[in-house]
Amino acid sequence: MTTVLHIGSAFIYSNARAKTLPRPKPACTTVATMTSHNDNSTTVPRRSANYQPSLWDHHHLLSLENQYAKDKSMRERDLLKEKVRKMFDDEKKTYLEKLEFIDDVERLGISYHFQAEIDNILLSSYQKDRVNVKECDLHATALEFRLFRQHGFNVSEDIFDVFMANSEKFESGTDINAFISLYEASYLSTKLDSKLQKFIRPFAKQKLRDFLDNNGSSNRDFGSCNAGEMVVQALDMPYHWGMRRLATRRYINVYGKKHNKNLLLVELAKTDFNIVQAVHQEEVKYVSSWDVNRLDELPEYMRLCFLVVYNEVNSIGCDVLRKKNINVIPFLKKSWTDVCKAYLIEAMWYKRGHKPNLEEYMQNAWISISSPTIFIHFYCVFSDQISLQVLETLSQHQQNVVRCSSSVFRLANDLATSPDELARGDVHKSIQCYMNETGASEEKARSHVREMINDMWDEMNYEKMAHNTSLLSHDFMETMINLARMSLCMYQYGDGHGSPEKAKIVDRVKSLLFNPIPLD
Repeated sequence: MTTVLHIGSAFIYSNARAKTLPRPKPACTTVATMTSHNDNSTTVPRRSANYQPSLWDHHHLLSLENQYAKDKSMRERDLLKEKVRKMFDDEKKTYLEKLEFIDDVERLGISYHFQAEIDNILLSSYQKDRVNVKECDLHATALEFRLFRQHGFNVSEDIFDVFMANSEKFESGTDINAFISLYEASYLSTKLDSKLQKFIRPFAKQKLRDFLDNNGSSNRDFGSCNAGEMVVQALDMPYHWGMRRLATRRYINVYGKKHNKNLLLVELAKTDFNIVQAVHQEEVKYVSSWDVNRLDELPEYMRLCFLVVYNEVNSIGCDVLRKKNINVIPFLKKSWTDVCKAYLIEAMWYKRGHKPNLEEYMQNAWISISSPTIFIHFYCVFSDQISLQVLETLSQHQQNVVRCSSSVFRLANDLATSPDELARGDVHKSIQCYMNETGASEEKARSHVREMINDMWDEMNYEKMAHNTSLLSHDFMETMINLARMSLCMYQYGDGHGSPEKAKIVDRVKSLLFNPIPLD
C-alpha cells in the first residue's frame, strides 16, 4: 500500500520509527566553494527586520529525550490500531453513528491508519441512496456533506434547501450540534456554490454567536463536554481551514471530556500523537544541525545561504535521479530562479518608489511567498512516481491550486506583517495596494483581503473535488491545502514568524513538538 505523504500531517509518519534519524548520505554531492576577495568595494548597508534570535536553543533540542520513541510504544499503538480497525465493521452502528465515528477518527488525527476503511464506507454510502439521513436531521446532513466534500465527492449544496426554506422550524428546536455541523460544512464551498457562503454560513455563524451570548457561561452538554468550548473553537478557526495537528491536539482534549467517549480511540489518539511528536523532535534536531561546528569558517550570510541552497538542490537532484531515474535538477533550479526574480521585482519597486495595483502585486507576490518553490521540491522528493508533465506545469506556474494556496499564504502574511514591514521600509503589500487603487480605508482594504482569502478557498475546494480530471493527485492537492492551513495558523493572531511570542505561536509549537499528552 502506498504511503500517503502530507505536509503537517501524520501521514508522513505512518510507517516511521521514532528513533534518532541519521544524516542521510547523498548519492552524489556537488559542493560549491567561494573564494574570499579582499577588495575595496563599498559596503552597502542592508535593511534588517531585526528578528529576535530563535527561542529554540540548539543544544537544548539535542538534549531532548522522548519516552515514546521506543519500540514498546510502537507495539502498544499497533495493538490499539487493530482493535479500532474492527470497529469499522460494527453492523450495529446506524449510518449517522458511522459518520460520527469517521469524523472523530479524523479529528483525533489517527485516520491515516484507517484510510482504506474510511474510503470504503464513504464510497459505498455515496453510491447508495442515503435513505438513513432524514430530511429533518440537519446535523446528519451537514456532517455527511462535509465528509463527502473533504474526501473529494461531488455533493450539491442544494441538499440544504429544505432546511433553509423552513429556517424558522430550526431556529428554536435544533440542537447546537447541528448548527456547528452546518457552520463547518459551509467552509467546503466552491466557486460554483452561491448559497453556502452568502446565506448558510452567515446563518449558522449567527446561531453560534447567539448560543455564546445566551449560554456561553453555562455547562450545557455537547455530548457531555462544554458546548461553549466547541462553538468557540469553530468560530476561532473552522476545521477545514485549520492546521490539522493543532486541531488534533485540541480535539483530543475536548473528546476526552465526553461521557460517551470511546476509550480505545482516546488511548490510540494520545499514544499516536506522542509518537508522531517524538518523530517531529528528531526531525527538528536534524534541521537544527547544517554542521554548526563549521559555521565560523564561513564568511557573510549570503555566502552561506548560497552554499546551502546550491548543495542541497544538487543533493536532492542526485538522490531523486538514483532512486527514480529522472533528472529534476533543472526544475528545482528554475524554481529558485523564479523566486529570486520575484524578490528582485519587489526590490526594484521599492527602489523606484513604484506602487503596484493589487493585481500587479499579486501576480508577483504569490511566487515571492516561496510556496511554489516548496511544492516542486516536495513533489520531487515524496512522489512515488514523478510525471514530467506535472513537473512542467508546476515549473511554468500553470496549476491553479498552487496559485490559490500561495495566495492564501501571501494574503495571511500581509494581514499580519504589513505594518511592521512598511515601518522598516518595504514595498507596499496587498492592503496598501488596494487602498491606493480604490481610495478605500484600511479597514475596508483588510475586509477585501479577507474576502480574497475566502475566494481562494472556494477555488481550492473546487480543484479538490475535480481532482479526477487533474494531473495532480488528491494527496498532493491536500499537501498544498495544508500549506494554506499552516499560514492561517501562523498569522492568525499576528506575525507568528517575526514576533512568535505575541502571536500564540510559541504555545502552539510547544503543544505540538515538546509537550506530550498525559496518558492517564
